[in-house]
Amino acid sequence: MQPVMTGDEVMSLLDNVFPQIHEDGRVYEIASISSGEAVVRFTANQRHLRPGGTVSGPSMMALADLAAYVVILGHIGPQALAVTTNLNINFLNKPGPGAMLATCRILKMGKRLIVVDCAIESEGQDGLVAHATATYSVPPR
Repeated sequence: MQPVMTGDEVMSLLDNVFPQIHEDGRVYEIASISSGEAVVRFTANQRHLRPGGTVSGPSMMALADLAAYVVILGHIGPQALAVTTNLNINFLNKPGPGAMLATCRILKMGKRLIVVDCAIESEGQDGLVAHATATYSVPPR
């Protein structure tokens, strides 16, 4: 399955339909979109940290959800009305402050539902810090 949009095209769409994701500045960057996969980089700022200096769970959930949306848009095109119907996340290790990478892969692309797998790593730290699966409902194509 080949992408139909580049990372720049998806980011431009997000800038237009979800400008609020940049409320804290540009903390998200689409590193790549390739066959069945996308990588999104997130740079946590002070607002995203819990006491003790670790990235908060809600921030990691937002990263997983956004990365899932990016991989889906990259493969179905500019369908802003694709919506999350399910998101499950397991927090595996405590991430330090700084940059995180979410690598999302499409597991199943049906007519109305798309299921993705998302591995989240903290740069400079071995192993995953979280793992998520998400299901999106997409408008009829």
